[in-house]
Amino acid sequence: MVQELNKKNIQDLVEKSHRPVVIDVSAPWCGPCIKMKPIFEQLSEELADTHVLLSLNVDEERDLAIQYTVTSIPTFLFIRDNKVVGRETGYIPKDQLRSKIQEHLG
Repeated sequence: MVQELNKKNIQDLVEKSHRPVVIDVSAPWCGPCIKMKPIFEQLSEELADTHVLLSLNVDEERDLAIQYTVTSIPTFLFIRDNKVVGRETGYIPKDQLRSKIQEHLG
């Protein structure tokens, strides 16, 4: 299961992470976000040994969404060493999202 990112756990899950991080920025009312959820959960299980995959609900954590300058959802943030090294927006099929993770984070 994908862990929810919030102001209380961002330091432990993102800022101090020794593994690359992918954040799915979404909202429960967003159609494409709903379609992405099972894909992101599958990838989270498949990449659990090498990457940290997190979910960020823009309705509950608006300040974090603003901090990451998210302007549309779903947005996927690719973070290495606490720096956003890439981002993708919109629905992305599983194979393409896996490729984007590899492209941005190795």
